[in-house]
Amino acid sequence: MTDLHALLEPVARIAAEAAVAILEIYDRGDVNVDRKDDDSPITAADRAAHELIVAGLTDLTPDIPVFSEESGGIDFADRKDWQRFWLVDPLDGTKEFIKRNGEFTVNIALVEQGRPVLGVVHVPVTGVVYLGGEGLGAFKQENGERVSIHCRERHAPVILVASRSHGGSPRMDVLEALIAQRLGSVDKTSMGSSLKLCLVAEGKADLYPRLAPTSEWDTAAAHAVVNAAGGHVVNTDFEPLVYNKEDILNPHFLVLGQPVDDWRFIHSAVAE
Repeated sequence: MTDLHALLEPVARIAAEAAVAILEIYDRGDVNVDRKDDDSPITAADRAAHELIVAGLTDLTPDIPVFSEESGGIDFADRKDWQRFWLVDPLDGTKEFIKRNGEFTVNIALVEQGRPVLGVVHVPVTGVVYLGGEGLGAFKQENGERVSIHCRERHAPVILVASRSHGGSPRMDVLEALIAQRLGSVDKTSMGSSLKLCLVAEGKADLYPRLAPTSEWDTAAAHAVVNAAGGHVVNTDFEPLVYNKEDILNPHFLVLGQPVDDWRFIHSAVAE
C-alpha cells in the first residue's frame, strides 16, 4: 500500500520546481507556440516542466511509471496493467498561458487502480497550491500558509463554474434554467484550467459541469483534491470518473460539492 503521506510534500516540491521553470519562460514573454499532432498548442514551458517533473518523480519513486501529456503517447498495451502510475499535465491551460491571464497550473496525480488517490495543483503566477489525497484531507496553500479546505454545503445562490474557453452553450443554458427552477437563483463564474475543480474543492462553488472534451491528465490531480475535500467527480450518469482507459479522453463530467443524489435531477440536461 502506498504511503501517500510520505509522498505529498516531495510531490508538492516537484510541482513548485516546475512552476519556477514555467515562470522563467512566462516572464520573458517566450510564448512561441508549436502544434502537436492533434493541433493542440505546446510551448517551451510545457516541455521544460515536463522534463523536470518526469525526472523528479522518477527519482522519488523509480518503481512507479510516469504518464505525462508530453510523454509522446504511451500505448494502452504498455500501460493497461499498471496498478499505479503518475499522471501529469506539466502545464494545464496552455491556452491561458498564451493569453497571459495567469489561469494555468501544474498538475501531478497518483492514480491507483483507476482512482486518483493523491493530487497537487500548483498555480505558478500566484504561488497558490491545492493538494490532498485519500486519508490526508485537502488543503490550500497561499503566502506560505496552508489551511484545510472542504466542499461547502449548498445554499442560495447556487454557484456554477463555467469553463473560460467552453462556458457558453445551449445545454449550459438549459442546465442553468433547470437548477434555478429547482433550487433558486444561480450565480455563474468562469475560470481556466483545473482551477475550476479546485473552486468546488475549496467551497467557492457548488457545481462544475464539463460538457466539452478533456483528457485524463487535465483532471486527475484536481479530482484527487476534490475527493479529499468531500466532493465528487462523476460522469453524466453519475458514476465515478475513472482513469487509465484505452481512450485517454474523459467523458463529459460533473464536479459536485454535495452528495451525488442531490444532483440527479439535472441528468436530463447533461446526459450525452
